Amino acid sequence: QVQLVESGGGLVQAGGSLRLSCRASRTIFGINVMGWYRQAPGKQRDLVADITIGGTTNYADFVKGRFTISRDNAKNTVFLQMNSLKPEDTAVYYCRFRRGFDDYWGQGTQVTVSS
Repeated sequence: QVQLVESGGGLVQAGGSLRLSCRASRTIFGINVMGWYRQAPGKQRDLVADITIGGTTNYADFVKGRFTISRDNAKNTVFLQMNSLKPEDTAVYYCRFRRGFDDYWGQGTQVTVSS
């Protein structure tokens, strides 16, 4: 059973930065897409950013220019560098790995941005 382990969440003041990491508990070959999603209380889970195995990135409009997604294929790890954080970025952030019909989710890490 593959688990995704997230780290890097926490409490930060508005304007600050955090770096999230997510790695697989064992090697998975050929992960097509790695991504980050977020869910605030009472809201739906939204895509934040994702990145293909070839390095093509996709960002939600609300994070463009502030967040950067990257991946290390050899280590089955995806990162999310979050800069210029805003209180509205407060949410639980989840990573997701997809490979064909295989779909893995992390347990989530809390990010709280104070004003």
